[in-house]
Amino acid sequence: MQLTMEGLSYRVGAADYLYPLDLRLVPGAVTVLLGATQAGKTSLMRLMAGLDKPSGGRVSVDGIDVTGVPVRQRKVSMVYQQFINYPSMSVFDNIASPLKLRGGLDAAAIRAQVQALAERLHIEMHLTKLPAQLSGGQQQRVALARALAKAAPLMLLDEPLVNLDYKLREELREELTQLFAAGESTVVYATTEPAEALLLGGHTAVLDAGELLQYGPTAEVFHRPASLRVARAFSDPPMNLLTGQSSGERIDLGSGLALALRAPAGSVTVGVRANALRLQQRPGDVALAGQVELAEISGSDTFVHVKSAVGPLVAQLGGVHYFELGTPLTLYLDGAQTHVFDAQGLLLLAPDRGAR
Repeated sequence: MQLTMEGLSYRVGAADYLYPLDLRLVPGAVTVLLGATQAGKTSLMRLMAGLDKPSGGRVSVDGIDVTGVPVRQRKVSMVYQQFINYPSMSVFDNIASPLKLRGGLDAAAIRAQVQALAERLHIEMHLTKLPAQLSGGQQQRVALARALAKAAPLMLLDEPLVNLDYKLREELREELTQLFAAGESTVVYATTEPAEALLLGGHTAVLDAGELLQYGPTAEVFHRPASLRVARAFSDPPMNLLTGQSSGERIDLGSGLALALRAPAGSVTVGVRANALRLQQRPGDVALAGQVELAEISGSDTFVHVKSAVGPLVAQLGGVHYFELGTPLTLYLDGAQTHVFDAQGLLLLAPDRGAR
């Protein structure tokens, strides 16, 4: 399915939920809608599905205008944050329901497809149970299996894992990545988490306050955010932002610190991802001295918050590290691993992806 949106906008009363945007999805691929809460992700998905009518613009499928076509007449499946299953039907019948409605399959073929989907989502042992007898994660798997069984050309998933615990989210993310890669549907997946977008791959559309900021291959958007707004949305933890002044040959950060980077003269913002800061110095590194304000251990990483002369910094260090509060700490940075934005917040320089 080739889904195209032209000048699409959505307003309710005086409130703008989506400003006019143009978006042409890559058929048969995963498109991640990435943005904070109220960025416009759900509004855009509802317009894609035909659940709401846009205030302006058009939606077309394979070149045919479907802007006014209701959801019942579109070939689309959708999974929400809150899983929706038929409570009086067994897990088997929940998954089989779209296959039966579609027709053309005998009982044996339906049973085989349900069994195959259940096995892929690891719920085959629960087929005879009612949804209420399952855990939240298992119920969400049932909802996903039913959406996959529908085999709609367009599959919309609106933060489907947000209400699950960490372990279940990790398991289902990996399973969904494999399922999407094997399928033929155009998948749109909304999330607030940059790590989830990177894991799913495909293409990413970054939304903020109802505006589409950038769309492209996920790795490209991550490594070359078009603006500070995109960089903020696609960084977890948030990108360190340092104020600088470019002379054309180098960027002065203040306190006697400078980066050997060529950028147009004027005020700039230097963006430094947390994992670009190190404890070990390498030739050509800039030393950022400061004091530890907080150290957080998260999984196999340690996030260290440092108060420095150039501003507050957060460093993501591999492994488990312990720091006393107030301890002097020097972080090291290779200027080639920074993003540089102009006074309007537009990207000037991005790191060489081969730099370490």
